[in-house]
Amino acid sequence: MRNLQESVHKTRLMLTPEEPDHKRHIAKMWKIYAGVVISIFLLFIGISQGLLGALPTFIELESPKSSLASEVYASDGVLLGKFYLVDRSNVTYSEIPSHTINALVATEDARFYQHSGIDFRGMMRVILKTVIGGMDSGGGSTITQQLAKNLFHDRPQSTLSRIGQKLKEWVIAVKLERSYTKEEILAMYFNTVPFGNNAYGIKSAAQTYFNCPPDSLKIHQGAMLVGMLKGTTRYNPRRNPNNALERRNVVLQQMYKYGKLSSMQRDSVSKLGLDIKFSPMTHDEGLATYFREYIKSEVKDWATKNVKVDGTNFDIYRDGLKIYTTLNSKIQQYAEEAVSEHMPELQKQFYDHWKGHTPWENLPTAKVPKGDLWEGTNELIYRAVKNSERYLTMKDQKISEQDIKKAFTTPYPMTVFSWKNPDNGIDTIMSPLDSIKYTKFLLHTGMVVMDPETGHVLAWVGGIKHKFFKYDSARPSSKRQVGSTFKPFVYSVALQNGWSPCSKVPNLPITFENYDNWSPENAGTYLNGQMVSLRTGLAHSINRVAAYLMKQLSPQAVISLARKMGVESHIDEIPSICLGSVDMSVYELVGAYGTFANKGFYTHPICITRIEDKNGNELQSFSTTTVEAMDEATAYAMITMLRGVVDNGTASRLRWKYNITADVAGKTGTTNDNSDGWFVGMTPQMVAGIWVGGDEKTIHFKTTRLGSGTNMAVPIYGKFLNKIYADTTTQISPKARFQMPSQSVMRSIELDCSKYDIPYVGAEDGSSSTAEPDSTAAKTDTTRRAFDYNNQFD
Repeated sequence: MRNLQESVHKTRLMLTPEEPDHKRHIAKMWKIYAGVVISIFLLFIGISQGLLGALPTFIELESPKSSLASEVYASDGVLLGKFYLVDRSNVTYSEIPSHTINALVATEDARFYQHSGIDFRGMMRVILKTVIGGMDSGGGSTITQQLAKNLFHDRPQSTLSRIGQKLKEWVIAVKLERSYTKEEILAMYFNTVPFGNNAYGIKSAAQTYFNCPPDSLKIHQGAMLVGMLKGTTRYNPRRNPNNALERRNVVLQQMYKYGKLSSMQRDSVSKLGLDIKFSPMTHDEGLATYFREYIKSEVKDWATKNVKVDGTNFDIYRDGLKIYTTLNSKIQQYAEEAVSEHMPELQKQFYDHWKGHTPWENLPTAKVPKGDLWEGTNELIYRAVKNSERYLTMKDQKISEQDIKKAFTTPYPMTVFSWKNPDNGIDTIMSPLDSIKYTKFLLHTGMVVMDPETGHVLAWVGGIKHKFFKYDSARPSSKRQVGSTFKPFVYSVALQNGWSPCSKVPNLPITFENYDNWSPENAGTYLNGQMVSLRTGLAHSINRVAAYLMKQLSPQAVISLARKMGVESHIDEIPSICLGSVDMSVYELVGAYGTFANKGFYTHPICITRIEDKNGNELQSFSTTTVEAMDEATAYAMITMLRGVVDNGTASRLRWKYNITADVAGKTGTTNDNSDGWFVGMTPQMVAGIWVGGDEKTIHFKTTRLGSGTNMAVPIYGKFLNKIYADTTTQISPKARFQMPSQSVMRSIELDCSKYDIPYVGAEDGSSSTAEPDSTAAKTDTTRRAFDYNNQFD
């Protein structure tokens, strides 16, 4: 027993010296750990107080300063386009498919729902695998840290700044987790990350790569977008489709790994292709390009007059405004289609008409000093050269005139517009001088469609292709001579002064002695020397009838009515305005004609209904103004007369060629030398105005048969109406009728002129019936050969 006690005592003596060392070692480890924790805590406190630079405030966390694209919407909810520095638009969490959320979490941050912004466990995994194991373990940043980086940091310039940035990201990530729910963080993340091709955020990415909203993304599409986050260039499906496919399948495998896909789903989806439908929303592509540019100018003007809560002006490129317009996407589509179908046909007629010659070949040569390098150059072409961007740039660079002319006459590879490939143009070799001539040979158009009651602009086509031609022929500032489309203003004043549609006037020469003995001529001989009703005079656009009315009335009376009908353009107080010697815009003319369709009330055209901020709060709503311009009886009587233009007048091809049986009224217009072709058409539900011509008045057909509004503009309206009526979703009905007012309102105005008028016998296409301004055939010099545009690309 004693020996046992001694043995135990010895053992205790042997262990006692080691016990304090062991305790001290453990205590030391705890002190180090506590020191690290305290240091990290103090570091966090220091960073939070600005030790490494300013951090975002709570308000900034609530409203991160990322540029958001402003969006333009049609009245039927279709996104027309965006204004942006970077193409970024926000979505809510509910708009992102759950499978895309799962793909992101499984691939980027599997412990997203377990951590509070910083995943220390994940960081240890990265350290162990990368430093100890020498393996690629992926990134250690959480989704919240990546969001912090996307929102509040610039690219670091040094290793030290990178370390500082990473520490700041930790602090911001924790703040974000305290300020937002997990769902809000995921939505913010998807709204800020870049996807390449100038697409920022899931909404822009879905539109760019799949031409759909984010909530329509399929599993394989969402997985591909998530896969791109590792490298938007390396995994870009357009540049590197194989890489994108491989990376997408990695994402699908991660989803399977974390239980978000079954093995069967993973295998079946992995077999699918990328299914790319590349549709970036650019300023030159898509629907209503000219309209969007007009809206941009209007909203920019609005932004200069309105301020945010912080006192600064709105920025349409950064503030994510929602702009709601009056445009109807279906009606716009049909307007663009009608233009795209008719204009190539008309352009071919124009080429054939001038084959071997040019419209400007008999114009004077440029007035330049003798011996000038450009001596002998046609004046129109010389002016176009001097005003071209190429010429002005070279002059600014102090390049000599001799070198400039050499550059203009040397062929280069270039892309030019062609109806053979209107979207992208065609590649050819051509000198800049010849490209100017080629461009001058093209015909252009402008079209505006409006609801006459509300004033809502339903469609807007400013040209043949915005990508190549920026000038907007539908804009209010774009004015051309309107020709006979002005005659209804004259006839309306006559009706207000006691005439009726059946009143007869002499179709005889009229002279205005006080205006240099001005005496207008008819373009044809139809009913010359006879008494004709106002209805017939307007239907066949007989100049002498309009002149007769003008002599009985006065320019001042006509101008006064035009002002009431919304015409703001300058109008000279001279008799020739009765034939349309007035410059107006399509926009303006459509608004004025709306007075007839709206029972005498003029409604100012309107394009924007409201503007909201990025959160959907209304900033301003817009309404139009309506004024009574004429009594209802006069308006309806004018409708009946303008029906005659369509039924058996200069627009009768709407009936016999386009088989339109609906209640349609309208007026054609053709200016001197056939420089401008017009048509304004009305149904009870919409008014459409169309102009067609060259970009200069010297670019025109030689004959009225080809250069009249009947041939140049009416076909667009015919094609447009047929498309509208074929689609019942537009709610524009071919059965709608202009409603005749009560007899008491009509005041016994006689509307049925059939018993007075001579039955019309003539060419159905109006070639012998049109009496619009005479067109002097342009002389051609057969000894001068021009650049052969017609065969340039055959």
